Amino acid sequence: MGKSTLLRSVADKAGTLVVDLDDLDQRASVAADPMLFARGPRPVCIDEFQHVPEVLDAIKAELNLALEPGRFVITGSTRYEGIPRAAQSLTGRLHLLTVWPLSQGEIAGSHEHFAESLFADPESLVTTARSSTTRDEYVARVLAGGLPVALQRTGAARNRWLDDYVRLIIDRDVVELSRIRQREALPRLLARCANQTGQILRVAKVAQDLGLDPKTAESYARLLETVFLVHRLPAWGRTLRARTLAAPKIHLVDTGLCARLMGLSEAKLERNEPSAIAEFGHVLETFCVNELLKQLSWIDDSYTTGHWRTHDGIEVDLVIESPDGVVVGVEVKASGRVDASDAAGLRALRNSLGSSFRVGVVLHTGPHAYTLDDRIVALPIDRLWTA
Repeated sequence: MGKSTLLRSVADKAGTLVVDLDDLDQRASVAADPMLFARGPRPVCIDEFQHVPEVLDAIKAELNLALEPGRFVITGSTRYEGIPRAAQSLTGRLHLLTVWPLSQGEIAGSHEHFAESLFADPESLVTTARSSTTRDEYVARVLAGGLPVALQRTGAARNRWLDDYVRLIIDRDVVELSRIRQREALPRLLARCANQTGQILRVAKVAQDLGLDPKTAESYARLLETVFLVHRLPAWGRTLRARTLAAPKIHLVDTGLCARLMGLSEAKLERNEPSAIAEFGHVLETFCVNELLKQLSWIDDSYTTGHWRTHDGIEVDLVIESPDGVVVGVEVKASGRVDASDAAGLRALRNSLGSSFRVGVVLHTGPHAYTLDDRIVALPIDRLWTA
């Protein structure tokens, strides 16, 4: 994702060094005396902390003596809360930041404001400017994803890197986290998640199909989340009951990796194979949802996100709620033109929320932006990074 590069830039600016726990010699040194490294010059920068979780106890001991903000900057390839000891070591003493794959704006060297505009000034997004992004360009962006190393490669070289990336994470990070009895099931579960990206994940059904115990399948799915391969978008609702009874949607963290696991390629899409076109629609939804989640991650306020689905099947792909209760809905369509019927879910959400509904957006692959209904607009997908 670029975490190590980010950490090195922080250390260089501060005039300190990075303790790299991927390096076996440094790992052994830190494991032998974690307190020595925890007392290093501020800020102490530690990369891949999960290899020596004992270092968190040393950090906690130092913070107990002097709780100063910014003394430590640590990165890891697994979610902090996914490591049992870590889940308790620094409670109340740290801020967590998910480092996503590069956004489309970061790839282009610009800063996106689309998510902020949805709440501040959504009318400004409906401009007469015609999008110049073609469907083929959208396909190329979605299949490329945002993993920095993968973006530097093309064709077979990129595919080999992605295959090795998955293999390394499963063989190293997952095995370090948990003693798994059926290691061979993890790649099959990941492939299943990829083929269901942007859709409801029924773990019990997946377990049956893969010949796994449902509890085992759920624990393996959580492992894939812990190592940042997938994430689950929970159901959204104004009540706890609404949020807990509905199943989450599964999304791959990177659409380039997702497409590789699905066997989805530009060649298949150019031939207009029906199955490939349907698959692309789901990956495109994941692409747009992830781009918005990336943008929300660098806004200071904390937003609630989820998908909305009624008992009779009306749904909205992404719902974003601000801290003051204002709601935005987003639908994603792979077609180049949308009409009022494509906004059925957004209209239902608007009607149920009333004045707290700010705007509904249907993102599509066509060139034009236009109003569909009261507080519901259609926008080209590239508004995500060009608005």
